[in-house]
Amino acid sequence: MTYHPRIVDRELAERLQATGAVVIEGPQACGKTTTARQLAASEARLDVDEVAHRLASLEPARVLIGDVPRLIDEWQLEPAIWNHVRRAVDDRRLPGQFILTGSAVPADDANRHRGAGRLTRLRMRPLSTFELGRSSGEVSLSGLMDGARAEAGRSVIPLDDLAELICVGGWPINLGRTTEKALRGNRDHLDEIRRLDIANGDAKRRDPVRVGMLLRSLARNVATPAAVATIASDTGEGVSTIKEHTAADYLRALERIMIVENQPAWPTHLRSRSVLRNKPIRHLADPSLATAAVRATPARLLRDLDFLGLLFESMVVRDLRVYAQAADAEVFHYREKGGLEVDAIIQGNDGRWAAFEVKLGERRVNEGARNLLRLAERVDERRMGRPEALGVIVSTGYGYTREDGVQVVPVGALGP
Repeated sequence: MTYHPRIVDRELAERLQATGAVVIEGPQACGKTTTARQLAASEARLDVDEVAHRLASLEPARVLIGDVPRLIDEWQLEPAIWNHVRRAVDDRRLPGQFILTGSAVPADDANRHRGAGRLTRLRMRPLSTFELGRSSGEVSLSGLMDGARAEAGRSVIPLDDLAELICVGGWPINLGRTTEKALRGNRDHLDEIRRLDIANGDAKRRDPVRVGMLLRSLARNVATPAAVATIASDTGEGVSTIKEHTAADYLRALERIMIVENQPAWPTHLRSRSVLRNKPIRHLADPSLATAAVRATPARLLRDLDFLGLLFESMVVRDLRVYAQAADAEVFHYREKGGLEVDAIIQGNDGRWAAFEVKLGERRVNEGARNLLRLAERVDERRMGRPEALGVIVSTGYGYTREDGVQVVPVGALGP
């Protein structure tokens, strides 16, 4: 099968040139192994090779023998490998020795904090809209962060196509599948998460029925700052709700297997005394997991535009995370007690920042622009600098700059 190029390919190659081992982390089925195999010279796949798995449990150092870069796939199945990789990197003192992939973060171990300088972590996510071939990439996020202006011809993703794009999601296995088969596959994927994958992070058994209830609650609260108590209380589906402490445990487990990826609040400095809200915005790794959890179809989403709008925001945040990581930046959100909210703040490692609102329709561009301009007025420029860009990301339309300086970017033109 022909390899489908990923934005993370360049990041992986660059990190292998700079450090002894790269750990690729991401949710199951996002394409980690396939991407790693493009650069690996040899491999040990612990999830499918029983001999390699047994050897890793008995003599971890022997699993590391092979041409480099050596791929250790699903390394977290035998966490002792970590320290052996670290030791091998110390002994060899050469870059590009190992690629480790993992679909879960094992229970914390102080020894694994000693990898600094020897191992670097690289987050991988499902395919972005650009990687799926549904965006022209005419408007570059890194370009916007460098002060470029949004210029793009009309990009049209009809609402029914957008609903389908959200339901199918960014899973590589769905490339070339019919929508019906993709939706069935997504439901099967979520069922595996519910029954088996959730234990991968800490080997603790959890009730699959209650995990399913929690996933449905998360889906209904996607792209919102819902508190754990809210998510727990929303699980009551004709039966008793999940207790708050149980919901918190399940959420931590889903974060360890990277099915839940929270969007943190932006740690900024303001001119005013506005009180910032610090709760994270909750997202699933891909909006298709939310639709699978509530068994939504594209047709059903078109009958619930409010839910579609939240899923669109979650899809855009997924894309922004992929594009921002390639530009050495992170994605935050901004919310204050007075009511002002901005969907996405991109902040680079050098401190430069940009802010974006996500709006399903062009008619709401003015609302998004007002929020962005209010934010720019509040931020202390002496400490944070001026924004490199203020933009409203929409589902369809032209890419252009308004008279007030706010840029309008259709998701079908946005790229890295």
